[in-house]
Amino acid sequence: MPGYPPPLPPGSFVEVAERGSMWVWDSAGDRPTVLLLHGWTSTAALNWSPTMLALARSWRVVAPDLRGHGRGIRGRRFTLEDCADDLAGLVRTLDTAPVIVVGYSMGGPIAQLLWRRHPDVVAGMVLCATGARLPGRADLAPAVTAVGMGLSYLISAIPGGWHQQALTRMVEARDDNPDRARWVISEQGRSDPALLVQAAAALNNYDATPWIGEIDVPTTVIITTKDRTVPPDRQWQLARTIPDAEHATIAWGHRACVEAADRFVPALDRACHSTWGRAHGIGRTG
Repeated sequence: MPGYPPPLPPGSFVEVAERGSMWVWDSAGDRPTVLLLHGWTSTAALNWSPTMLALARSWRVVAPDLRGHGRGIRGRRFTLEDCADDLAGLVRTLDTAPVIVVGYSMGGPIAQLLWRRHPDVVAGMVLCATGARLPGRADLAPAVTAVGMGLSYLISAIPGGWHQQALTRMVEARDDNPDRARWVISEQGRSDPALLVQAAAALNNYDATPWIGEIDVPTTVIITTKDRTVPPDRQWQLARTIPDAEHATIAWGHRACVEAADRFVPALDRACHSTWGRAHGIGRTG
């Protein structure tokens, strides 16, 4: 059984001009860069702890905490577009462009927006357990946004100790490993609850279906076929809609990146090699 916290690449804050201070795990080196984008309510460490050092054997791995999550950029507003702009600034600050962008769940829409808003920094994408539109009702988007903003302001007024107590009770109730539970609480406890609520509203509103077919960089879609959070049919639709996209399947639920790492990590590594190879005209390598 692994220890907690698990081994990770070096981490530090990176100042990104006009954006803010971003916490980034970075394996460094002169290899091609894979930019790992985590899911909603998670952190880079929680989402990618089984992945980072494994990928670092072949890649420079850069894994930031996204806005409002963990030690990510703080502010009064969360939008997926802001996250994409944050990441473009980070890639330029680190001088690693163009990169393979790996988006998991919420990270998928952010990766798509990074390509759309800053195509110069994206060599290719690997989109995991995600879609062009995540579950939600488009007709309720304005109401969800209004409620989300109202809730975020209310939550911001609640003393921080209450948030921590609620998080501790929730994690300890579902995790029988005390060391792991303490680590999860430490990671998730750094997030801004108000911005997490705004992020949920942003995901409900997200709909890239009008333009997802315009993606012109090599893309691989990893489909979690037993997913109850992002239905597999949404994931298959994403794979079918992006021109020339490859796909791989993992017979697991939404947390395959952690719970089925022995299957997920090799599939992701193959997807990154294939995507990078197609981007540089050297054929498929995985």
